[in-house]
Amino acid sequence: MDQATHRHIELQAPEDLTYLIDNVRSAAADSINAAFPPVDAATDGQEDELRNRIEQLVNDYILQTFTLAAPNLTINGLPVKPTQFLPPTSPGAAAAARHQVQHEYEPFDARKRDRIEDLISEEEDLLRAIAQLKRRVPATTATRWAEASRAGLAEDEAALQAACARVGEEGAAAGKKALEGMGPLERQEGVEGRFKEAVEALGRLKREMPAAVAKMERARVAAGYVAG
Repeated sequence: MDQATHRHIELQAPEDLTYLIDNVRSAAADSINAAFPPVDAATDGQEDELRNRIEQLVNDYILQTFTLAAPNLTINGLPVKPTQFLPPTSPGAAAAARHQVQHEYEPFDARKRDRIEDLISEEEDLLRAIAQLKRRVPATTATRWAEASRAGLAEDEAALQAACARVGEEGAAAGKKALEGMGPLERQEGVEGRFKEAVEALGRLKREMPAAVAKMERARVAAGYVAG
């Protein structure tokens, strides 16, 4: 086709050409099924040779049509290679294509580029979120642990005080009950008198203790002076 006379058929993405080929093949398969319904080979014991031959001819026709149309197509301004979308026409060509190393370049697809940019932006957002979590989570965790520890210590202290108060009340009640059951002691007056004398002696000792300590300190200083 003369480039100066006719423009190329412009496609936006490789999927557009794949869509056209699939639709043509689907329409051809529907027409063949309508004209030649499939035969169950397992039931009849034979294959439908006529249907197979027609399918082969139709597939060759579709392949030849798109192969001839490929030079007149462009995908985002790049030429179309039929081998990218259509299989080889013969078994020998298929074997040669499998063993031949070919370097092919996919036509530019703006949708894939936009998708790559979206993925890169999403990755950057995730990295920023991870960095913020690394800075914020340790401090938050330490604060919560300290608050939980203080709350636990306060609860333990309250429980200990309650237990001590309960034990003291129970001990006082038990002691009072025991004393009430004992009755008056033998030689009550003598015990009270000696207790009173002991209390008075402790009082005198408390009053006289500072003077005795001061005398002992002076004696210690004098002994050190003499020894020196």
